Amino acid sequence: MYLNICLIVILIISVITDLKSRKIYNVVIFPGILLAFFSHLISGGLQPFFYSLLSCLVGLLILLIPYFMGGMGAGDVKLLALVGAFKGITFVFFTAIYMSIIGAVLSLIVLLLKKGAKQKLKFFFYFLYGWKNGVRIPLSFQKNSISGTVPYGLAIAGGVVWNWIKGGI
Repeated sequence: MYLNICLIVILIISVITDLKSRKIYNVVIFPGILLAFFSHLISGGLQPFFYSLLSCLVGLLILLIPYFMGGMGAGDVKLLALVGAFKGITFVFFTAIYMSIIGAVLSLIVLLLKKGAKQKLKFFFYFLYGWKNGVRIPLSFQKNSISGTVPYGLAIAGGVVWNWIKGGI
């Protein structure tokens, strides 16, 4: 039970810092991961400790490719690894699924709230309509015109909460 409380506190701190400065700090993440490892070691011995270590690695690997492609920050990757260290492989896997759905919704919201989004969407639908009818309209978005940052720590925390609501242990 105390591990769940610790996880909630770390998630709240991470969401606040991610919303304010778009950063999730190592000074929050690394002590949390160590707390999870040592709590599992003390409460159950080597087997839960190694399971926590493996779960942390799985959480890290889930977001490693998006990180290398520039789609998310290192703090987000480490935060999901922390969730794995606290809760296990199954929990972090389902959290990643829910996190992806929440992240997609957040991304759409950020995209729609940007200046000029209505014109870009209108042009995109013209492009699709033309493509359907055999007319090729060049689709030329500048990279910075559709970019925006999403506080993905919020999506990770939302995925954890959704997983708890759905009955994740």
